Amino acid sequence: MAIRKTLLLSCALLALAGCAGSGDDAKPPATTQVDLQRYQGTWYELARLPMFFQRKCVQSEAHYALRDDGRIDVTNRCREADGEWNEVKGIAEEQVPGQTDKLWVQFDNWFSRLTPWLTKGEYWVLYHDDSYRVALVGHPNRKYLWLLSRTPIVSDSAREQLLRVARDQGYDTSELVWREP
Repeated sequence: MAIRKTLLLSCALLALAGCAGSGDDAKPPATTQVDLQRYQGTWYELARLPMFFQRKCVQSEAHYALRDDGRIDVTNRCREADGEWNEVKGIAEEQVPGQTDKLWVQFDNWFSRLTPWLTKGEYWVLYHDDSYRVALVGHPNRKYLWLLSRTPIVSDSAREQLLRVARDQGYDTSELVWREP
């Protein structure tokens, strides 16, 4: 069962990587630089624009840890409605050296080991507050979006701020899937 889920997740990540060039002539979303030292740690997904591999997730979280080589260890966890947790590990790195707003993320699985040039997903940091308590991350094609927080629940004002930034960046927030309690 775990191997099948890893395989499905791998395929979904490939689909994500394939969306890197959306063909859309719209101006790409604006991003913001990130202090990776402050960004590391646990982030809870408050809401997302649905991705295939997250379709059964009712709660998701990401754990980031800065490595000695400047890259970031990534561990994504997803809890399904039946209570089962699934986990995938990967590495994130800057798309452009010295610029921390746009990252490549590649998860460790058999497919990415065979075709590493095909399996990188784009992770653009669109917003984070000054205290690194909430963040907004999206894909440049605007089909994927994550509202993140250091806690599973945020104030109404923090939630509205994330939604406002997302809408201002051209993301359709009407399709967001919200974290279940």
